[in-house]
Amino acid sequence: MSWDVVILKFIFLSITFVFYTPLSTAAQTAYASLNSASMLEGVRSVASLPGSFSRKLVKGHAYWYYQTPDLTGKQTQIFLGLASDELTQLIAQHRCGDGTKTHLRQLTRQAIAAGCPAIVSSHAKIIERLADAGFFRAGGILVGTHVYMAYQNYLGVRWQSAAQTVDLDFAHAGRNVSVAIPSDVTMDMGSEIEALKMGFVPVRSLTTYVKSDETDLQIDFVTSLHRGGDTPILIKSLNATMQPLKFMEFSMVAPIQITLLAQRGPITVNAPPPEKYALHKLLVYGERPQNMRIKAAKDIEQAAGLIDYLAENDADLLHETWVDLMERGPGWRKRAADGLFALKTKFPDMNTTPLG
Repeated sequence: MSWDVVILKFIFLSITFVFYTPLSTAAQTAYASLNSASMLEGVRSVASLPGSFSRKLVKGHAYWYYQTPDLTGKQTQIFLGLASDELTQLIAQHRCGDGTKTHLRQLTRQAIAAGCPAIVSSHAKIIERLADAGFFRAGGILVGTHVYMAYQNYLGVRWQSAAQTVDLDFAHAGRNVSVAIPSDVTMDMGSEIEALKMGFVPVRSLTTYVKSDETDLQIDFVTSLHRGGDTPILIKSLNATMQPLKFMEFSMVAPIQITLLAQRGPITVNAPPPEKYALHKLLVYGERPQNMRIKAAKDIEQAAGLIDYLAENDADLLHETWVDLMERGPGWRKRAADGLFALKTKFPDMNTTPLG
């Protein structure tokens, strides 16, 4: 072997993979301003209704809701988000200020101009339509690569390998998982998708919508497993059929709220906490058949990016979440171990100390 080859190999092995770079201070400040304004607008929108704010504990996490009577007089809870100093302050000051959609759109474009990543306009149109129709107030959660992309602004970073996706993945906890989001809001999912007038049609299982002129773009609806196994299940409050998936409940129990950026303006969605999304990706990898794991590179790369960030910025939270996963049974431990082994194999130099 020539010295040139030896030197090149040494250089290659000495390179530490960079999963992310910090967003500029200007971009982080712009997103923080937009996020606060979006949350305040949400607080104002419900505060105009008769009712009151309510703070509740769900599985050890504190959340804010707005309780208001519906047309029949029955009390309805509207989910506002995970309790935080910021949200508490916004609730206390909800009658102050003058937030409008025009103002939010301007703040969004300023954030994008400052360097905050935005989502594709056609995808934003779909997410916004379902958000306006009440999908997220009805217990819906945005999952998949769009959430991974959204974590960039939420965490103040830019992923080095955050490829866009043409799939939009929406989840609902179903009947067997207790989540913080009340599910007393109803809607008709099929009608809302049809109203987009984008040419989406459901496949035979009714859990996926595709476009005849753009077959790579599809909308998928998933939920947690139930007694019927992986048989598609109808969520009556949404009039939507969803595909049950193993381990889905892990990332849905304690959702957070994230503001997505689009040229049309901000879109507030429910999302899995980053630490749960990361470890769920290890589970997904471990669940894949052996002959499909080559196609699972995206699962490992997304898990790696978040685990690398959390190991440096919140190792205790990452460790606590890993311990929670390990205590869920041998099947969970086996899949997670397989995913972690693949992660260490692909990125041997990354910090996985919080994972035991």
